[in-house]
Amino acid sequence: MSKKILNTLLAFISGAATGAAFGVLYAPDKGRETRDRLTYQLYRYRDMLNDLTDSLRDGKEDVPSTAKSEGQRVIKDAKDKAEKLLGDVDSLINQINKQREV
Repeated sequence: MSKKILNTLLAFISGAATGAAFGVLYAPDKGRETRDRLTYQLYRYRDMLNDLTDSLRDGKEDVPSTAKSEGQRVIKDAKDKAEKLLGDVDSLINQINKQREV
């Protein structure tokens, strides 16, 4: 895959995840239930991403070094963006909690 395709794919996934997070945050359920569900899903996806990166890193020993290093870079970028998204969602949850206290 070219860089343009990977960047477009990562941007789409990030946008979809952010949109889903906002949709869940503004859902009509109780706040505690929504936050618990969101936290559970985010940690589940983070664990799935970690498992995927581990399996890709361990299972592809015969891949040429250039492709392998590029794949590891893409995986690291995706993992960093997922961690950033988790941080952003935590910040949003904290802002919502502060607004409810006021």
